[in-house]
Amino acid sequence: MIQVEEKETIRRLYFNQRHSIREIAKERGHSRKTVKKAISDSSVPKYRLTKSRPSPVIDPFKAIIVNWLEEDRLQPRKQRHTAHRVYTRLVSEHHFTGGERTVRQYVSRLKPTFRDMYIPLEFDPGSDAQCDWGEAFVYMRDKLIPVQVLCMKLSYSGKPFVEAFPTQRQEAFFEGQHHAFSWFHGVPARIGYDNLTLAVQKVLRGRNRQEQQAFIAFRSHYLFESHFAMPCHPQEQGRVESLVGYMRRNYFVPVPRVDSFEELNNMLIERLREDDRRTVEGKVMSVGEAWEQEEGKLRALPRLPYRCCVTNPVKANHLGLVNFDCEKPRTLTHIAAK
Repeated sequence: MIQVEEKETIRRLYFNQRHSIREIAKERGHSRKTVKKAISDSSVPKYRLTKSRPSPVIDPFKAIIVNWLEEDRLQPRKQRHTAHRVYTRLVSEHHFTGGERTVRQYVSRLKPTFRDMYIPLEFDPGSDAQCDWGEAFVYMRDKLIPVQVLCMKLSYSGKPFVEAFPTQRQEAFFEGQHHAFSWFHGVPARIGYDNLTLAVQKVLRGRNRQEQQAFIAFRSHYLFESHFAMPCHPQEQGRVESLVGYMRRNYFVPVPRVDSFEELNNMLIERLREDDRRTVEGKVMSVGEAWEQEEGKLRALPRLPYRCCVTNPVKANHLGLVNFDCEKPRTLTHIAAK
């Protein structure tokens, strides 16, 4: 492929000095086809690969990568392989010795890639955390079911916590946060939430919210401040939104096969421990090292944990049955009669 300077020389010989194509080809050492192309096109030449080059490092693993991406079509959309997850699985399961960039370049040719843009914020140790729900799928007793995953992330260190529940009910919402505080060895001064109905009864003007009474009691027990994102502004919850996506792609890919929620959450705890060694992009310290700095800045846990349950006063009928949570009447072992 000739360069743009050589193109200019050929075009000057042809148009200004009136040399023939045959003369130019003989003088400059090019084929007549190359000379004709230079005469007809003065733009900067672009290299076009007509035959794929051999890739001895990635070639033996291409079939494996394609198979994983094909299987992803049958999996939940948000629990499919990213290029990074493909690379980590190749290293751990198939002893791949190449670089991650090699894998990323190959995967990018197989599927489109998208990158979120954001402005990073800085937080003081112990000052903030973000909390939200995410959904994932697991095979529990060989049946594919959705699970609700409570996610919390400390804003300074980036230390995460996740726990799976069968539902997003308020008692699960409280219990998951209580376990998160125990995992962090303390309580952050402020926690950011989306406008989830478990905490917000009514969205008012601006940042004002009418909060659920049970949530106010929970917040009062642990003495943190709550902060709610503006409607239609998910970027305000960027850290926990990132965690929701990260846990789906890394903790739930491939889709786990478990027998119980206890087994699933034990698996998640092990993955969280491994993540302490991870260094987040743009950070110098690992997650675990940053958390060691933040741990002492968190507020102390209360002496007694919050009772993560729902209590409703009920009145038993003459058969000793009560209505609870709009379900059919059922017999209770202990009934607090009015």
